[in-house]
Amino acid sequence: MKDRIRIKSETILSKGWGTLKKAVFDFRRRDGEWLTQTREIFDHGDGAAVIPHDPVRDTVLLVRQFRFAAYSPECDGMLIEACAGLLDADDPEGAVRREAEEELGVRLAYIQRLYTAFMSPGSMTEKLHFFSARYGLADRISSGGGVATEGEDIEVLEMTLSEAFAAVADGRIVDAKTIMLLQHIRLQSRAGAGSQEPLHRLNIPVDR
Repeated sequence: MKDRIRIKSETILSKGWGTLKKAVFDFRRRDGEWLTQTREIFDHGDGAAVIPHDPVRDTVLLVRQFRFAAYSPECDGMLIEACAGLLDADDPEGAVRREAEEELGVRLAYIQRLYTAFMSPGSMTEKLHFFSARYGLADRISSGGGVATEGEDIEVLEMTLSEAFAAVADGRIVDAKTIMLLQHIRLQSRAGAGSQEPLHRLNIPVDR
């Protein structure tokens, strides 16, 4: 594939929370013709996301926070989302554990890496690492809410899985990563696929 791309120039347009650059390149079509194209690409790093699921109560933990990019006359910008954040200096698993403690106030005893996906490759370099997780009542360590010094003001929401899918259907949940993870939880539940870890390892209350 690399023999089909010839980068002619890359220019940084701005550098703040992320880096916006303009690239000019030649791309060779399948018929052999070369075309010059220009793209503006935004890079703010890769991230990780998780929706903890309590299989005993069939509940999930989500967050609600303001997203300026979603703010418009049609949307107030307050999105219901999966817990997520940038990797920063952590590996994906470390990042998702950190974000769960900061945003949700839970310490995840068991997580499983699912897959990695480009979220908007037409204009962003970001890759998101997706995780599944289990939680129980005993896993809560704080009220969550994010890191105030980083400008976060996050509301923690606990919904049943049915309530979460109703929110997808009626348009209250419109975030792509969140819908993807909810679909995974539902498929896993329908297949009867649970964690291979015993329940006492997950800190989930069980009947004795």
